[in-house]
Amino acid sequence: MDGNGRWAKARGLARTAGHTEGEENLARVVRAAVKHNVGWLTAFGFSTENWVRPRAEVRHILGLHEKLFGRVAELNELNVRIQWIGRPFDSPDARTPRYVQRAIRKAIADTATNTGMTLTVAFDYGSRAELAHAAQRIVTDNVPATVDALQQRLYLPNLPDVDVLVRTSGEMRISNFLLWQIAGCAVHFTDKAWPDFDEHELELALSLLRK
Repeated sequence: MDGNGRWAKARGLARTAGHTEGEENLARVVRAAVKHNVGWLTAFGFSTENWVRPRAEVRHILGLHEKLFGRVAELNELNVRIQWIGRPFDSPDARTPRYVQRAIRKAIADTATNTGMTLTVAFDYGSRAELAHAAQRIVTDNVPATVDALQQRLYLPNLPDVDVLVRTSGEMRISNFLLWQIAGCAVHFTDKAWPDFDEHELELALSLLRK
């Protein structure tokens, strides 16, 4: 979900205003995805690299994620199940604050019985960290290093492979996001910043599946 800061700068606003609008737009995109019968939607909310941002900006983003995981009533109304992907809370390098951890656990528990779309939020997530974690578990478990063995040791082994990856804000590259899971997927590049990513753009991304 790239381009929040640039979206704000273009409007003479603080970067934090862009992140706020980006969080609101995720709620809009979730509703549009449900409308289009999307089964799985995964959003890259905060990466392992994002902790180096200015402290005030990080605090603002943390508050937005606490709010995001608190949208339980709306998620239940949409029959959306929420889950989280990121560095395990008990790992030595994890940095998710306890109050965000509590919000994550509560959202997962409060939406666990929903049977519609699964919304996965990546927070304190980096694909290289995930793959290193899986590789270390293979060593610890003393099992052959096969594709299946690594797959079963990812953060969320049952997360389906990605069908379409969306990259916003004119970025013509992929990032440290689901590198294992995006193998062979279609990629939708758009010049729109994340706060402007709308239902029409979602439809364009989904149309790649019909080509």
